[in-house]
This record gives sequence, structure tokens and C-alpha cells, in this order.
Amino acid sequence: MTPENIFSIASSVALIGWIILIVLPFWRSSDKFIIGVIITLFAIVYTGLIFSSFHFSDIQKFNSLEGVEDLFHSKLLLTAGWVHYLAFDLMTGLFIRNNALKYGISHWLVIPCLLLTFMLGPIGLLLFLLIRFIISKQYFADNF
Repeated sequence: MTPENIFSIASSVALIGWIILIVLPFWRSSDKFIIGVIITLFAIVYTGLIFSSFHFSDIQKFNSLEGVEDLFHSKLLLTAGWVHYLAFDLMTGLFIRNNALKYGISHWLVIPCLLLTFMLGPIGLLLFLLIRFIISKQYFADNF
């Protein structure tokens, strides 16, 4: 399978997870499905991509921006990086949704946070943390 195919399939699968988070916020088994199926598949794909194209000597490339840039010249490693983003952003989306439920934050306020997290990761998380602070009056609120 080509990196382009993996990219396309992984992006489509991630979209399913995001639709579940946005459209079915109270589906009790959504965590099990998103983590147990989608994110686990991403972890397997990521592991396969890393083991097929990452060399132990490449570890030192993480010490500089130029080194990381060099790693991403490989389409396989670039695809691995994309799958990594998809998995961790989706986990962040799960956190936002679950934490919003814990604090009684309206899902209508959470939807923009989820959409931003889907597209721009940390910006969506930052917006959620700001909303949570305004509603809970606690900056260091319990997360889990």
C-alpha cells in the first residue's frame, strides 16, 4: 500500500471518529469504539510505518528542526507523522468531550472546540480550556 493510500484511508477513518464525537456525544460505547478500533488501528499502522522506514541512527535527528525536516522527506515517515497527529488529536477530542460531560458544559459549546481540534489541534484544546475555566471558575480543574 502506498503512503498516499494510507494517508487517504487514515484520514477517512479519523473523520468517522470525529463525526461520532460531534454527532453522538452521549453514545456510551463511543470511547470503546474510538480507542478500541480507530486509535488502535492508527497505532498499528504507525508502528508498521516506523519499523519499515525508521532507523535507530535517525534518533539523533530529533535534536534539531533540520533533522526532523530531513525525516519528513521520506513519504513513509511523513505518513507516519500524519497518522500520529490523527491519533493524538482524536484522543484530545475524546478528552474534550468527556471533560465537558464531567463539567456539564453544553455540547453546543464543545462542537467548535472539537472542530478546531480536528483541524488545528492545540487551538481547539485551548478554546475548550478557556470555556471550561469560564464555566467552572477553576483553571486547575480535575481533568479525569
